Amino acid sequence: MSVWFLFPLAVLLSAFLTGSIRRYAISRSLIDVPNSRSSHSVPTPRGGGVAIVLIFLLFLPFVGMTRGTEWPMIWSMLGTGMGVAALGFLDDHGHIAARWRLLGHFLCAAWSLYWLGGLPPLQYWGGLIDLQWFGVFVSALYLVWLLNLYNFMDGIDGLASVEAICTCVGVCIIYWLTGFGELIGPPLLLAMAVSGFLIWNFPPARIFMGDAGSGFLGVMMGVFSLYAAWKSPVFLWVWLVLLGVFIVDATFTLFSRLFQGHRVYEAHRSHAYQHAARKAGNHLSVTGAVAAINIFWLFPVAICISILGLNGLLGVVVAYLPLVLLAYKYRAGTDG
Repeated sequence: MSVWFLFPLAVLLSAFLTGSIRRYAISRSLIDVPNSRSSHSVPTPRGGGVAIVLIFLLFLPFVGMTRGTEWPMIWSMLGTGMGVAALGFLDDHGHIAARWRLLGHFLCAAWSLYWLGGLPPLQYWGGLIDLQWFGVFVSALYLVWLLNLYNFMDGIDGLASVEAICTCVGVCIIYWLTGFGELIGPPLLLAMAVSGFLIWNFPPARIFMGDAGSGFLGVMMGVFSLYAAWKSPVFLWVWLVLLGVFIVDATFTLFSRLFQGHRVYEAHRSHAYQHAARKAGNHLSVTGAVAAINIFWLFPVAICISILGLNGLLGVVVAYLPLVLLAYKYRAGTDG
């Protein structure tokens, strides 16, 4: 049975649901009010990412089963996605201490890794290395870091949405070109659900994603990447390249603040994209620049890795080098 109609339907329902959540947020005063750490200047409803979560999880079993996704992967996404979104939703509506939130994130990662089987063998210079049990630890850190860095990077209008769409659509094209069409369903569905939300989140945003949505996006793409790497180790490098903008900015900022003695769990606005938005005077130009970097730089590098045989580790280094220079140029990790 063909389920292709579910993809445009996901866009429409996500857009409708986001609008409904916006009205609910306004009625309950779930509003982000600008402060000294904000990158926006107008009070804006939050929590719209719940629409992405609900549409994706609702459609996932139908898309997954008909497009060839294995049941362990479906269970992995359902359990982890619901857990991360629930933690984010509760944090959006009140506050959960950082240590309990982090514990919850690791429990969600453990659920996912139970179904996926941990970290797949890593491909390097023509060989494979299996980290075995240490790989489970590494992959748990990987999932939790992607989850949190996506929260950190969801700070200006449309940025997290555009990153997710570019990454998921880009990897779907690569799956199709390399003959792994059975992997397309979940990332394409996620891209469609995010597209409906982006209608409301496009600069100037009328609603924000919130932790429920941003954390969900980060951990889902982490799960996608591990599952794909079990099918072909080269895909892990592809995902790392396509997520390069967020990985480099968030990681550069984290270590920069650590070296300066800042408390890294405290809110700030010192990411490179935040400095760039203040310098540009608007969010649209920065979000558009990130889309251009994804399309015209990171996607071609990912193509070189997956199709033209470029070594994966070398490809990541090549892809990240200009991004590191941009993070340095825009003083990622420094206040002011």
